[in-house]
Amino acid sequence: MQRGLPMQPTVLLLKEGTDTSQGKGQLLSNISACMAIADTLATTLGPRGMDKLIVNERGDAEITNDGATILKLLEIVHPAARTLVDIARAQDAEVGDGTTSVVLLASQLLKEVRGFVEEGISPHIIVKGFRKASQLAIDRIKEIQVTVEKSDPERFRSLLLKCAATSMSSKLIHSEKTFFSEMVVDAIQCLDQDELNEALIGVKKITGGGMHDSMLVKGVSFKKTFTYAGAEQQPKQFTNPKIVCLNVELELKAEKDNAEVRVEQVSDYQAIVDAEWEIIYRKLDAIEKTGAQVVLSKLPIGDLATQYFADRDIFCAGRVADGDLKRVVQAVGGSIQSTCSDIQPQHLGTCGQFEEKQIGNERYNFFTDCPKAKTCTLILRGGADQFIEEVERSLHDAIMVVKRAVRNGDVVAGGGAIELDLSRHIQQRALEVSGKQQFIMLAFAKALEVIPRQICDNAGLDSTDILNRLRNKHQRSGEKWFGVDVDGTTGVRNNMDAFVWEPSLVKLNAIASATEAACLILSVDETVRNPQSEQQNAGPRAPPGTAQRALRGRGRGMGRR
Repeated sequence: MQRGLPMQPTVLLLKEGTDTSQGKGQLLSNISACMAIADTLATTLGPRGMDKLIVNERGDAEITNDGATILKLLEIVHPAARTLVDIARAQDAEVGDGTTSVVLLASQLLKEVRGFVEEGISPHIIVKGFRKASQLAIDRIKEIQVTVEKSDPERFRSLLLKCAATSMSSKLIHSEKTFFSEMVVDAIQCLDQDELNEALIGVKKITGGGMHDSMLVKGVSFKKTFTYAGAEQQPKQFTNPKIVCLNVELELKAEKDNAEVRVEQVSDYQAIVDAEWEIIYRKLDAIEKTGAQVVLSKLPIGDLATQYFADRDIFCAGRVADGDLKRVVQAVGGSIQSTCSDIQPQHLGTCGQFEEKQIGNERYNFFTDCPKAKTCTLILRGGADQFIEEVERSLHDAIMVVKRAVRNGDVVAGGGAIELDLSRHIQQRALEVSGKQQFIMLAFAKALEVIPRQICDNAGLDSTDILNRLRNKHQRSGEKWFGVDVDGTTGVRNNMDAFVWEPSLVKLNAIASATEAACLILSVDETVRNPQSEQQNAGPRAPPGTAQRALRGRGRGMGRR
């Protein structure tokens, strides 16, 4: 050390114990984490995909092959890998289907460029190539997608049925996809075709019976609510009833905590009791004068009101779920009233038939033949609770797919056909590009083949042989709709002619989301872990009283601010 030169001070930038990982090693580690997730989901893809049994810390079991559901139940903590969880959820919320495909595609994109990263090629060059190839793929889908005209109702309904059946072909209910496809399309066509709000499709699950016992109610149905003894004396069936929906409590309630009323004589106490009874009777009389035969309320309807309505041949139900009550209003008309004093005729709804029926071990209230039926209810039957919940998830995916098909009406062939055509198209266009970009675009084209390859592997087919034959069809013969055939003997077929159709929006969203996720992960070259958050999440338990002291200290700090 030279004399006279001041010693450079050590600068402590991060908290002691902070873990920092950066550079090429960190990028490769993130890619490996994403590939591990893809390996978990890969076997669930396609019509012959397998299911996953996931058990949580409480011992509750879930059986599913829906990509977004699996990733949510796995509770992935790796910061980079959580990007794949986010794109799966986004795909599920936006389109409803293709959650497994988008995760596999993003992971395969990273796998294909892993060698380039190891060789020292800048991630920015890779990202630029990915974005260019992605735009080529999106433009190609828009160029070759098939539009079905909505002017022909029969043909358009056939399109929706095929899209729903294709969505269910990889689900647990694939053996009954014809039955459930009809149910899903009928449900979508019950809605207002301008809004298509899927929240107005109610789903009720009743254990017992078989899948074919499931039904679609064109109207509203919900489970019989908690009732008092007088409810059994009420009529359980009406034709063209007037229906009033309330947000009013019809119950004698005890006084609130710490309430105090001072009286000097018994007559004063009796006056208070009489006033309370007078208030509720005034409400009940006002409801009866409206002529309503069915009274529904979001709040409780007590034993006094129940018996009052039973004596006057009026049906009542209290504690109706908020969603069910809103769908009743959508179906029968009228509006939810927060007071009983000024209920006008226009505030009442009506339906063709009201009935309380037994389904399995449960009793359900049915509102059918509704004049303003912009809502419907799916009643699902099955053996085990896990099975019924998987049926619900499968139908949700199909409903979202049919909804998108109604909005757009543009379809492409499934079964890996569109991915192989995009791969061929990008390979041809990549040859027109010079420099490193060409290799990146070729890697993107190769990554697209993961979808047909995985469908073959899951179906027990020879993926190498099938893909070679499909490449020959696409490259030489120009058969852009040829894809994997898991049912036949040849292994390949024209999936457009075989009616394996998917809304083009599913593929557009999947390719865009997968590309964005891959680019995001490639742009991260450093991860910084806060030691305090690590200790809170997975570290040793703190000594007793530490948390209380920390909270008290935080409170004092907030007070000073």
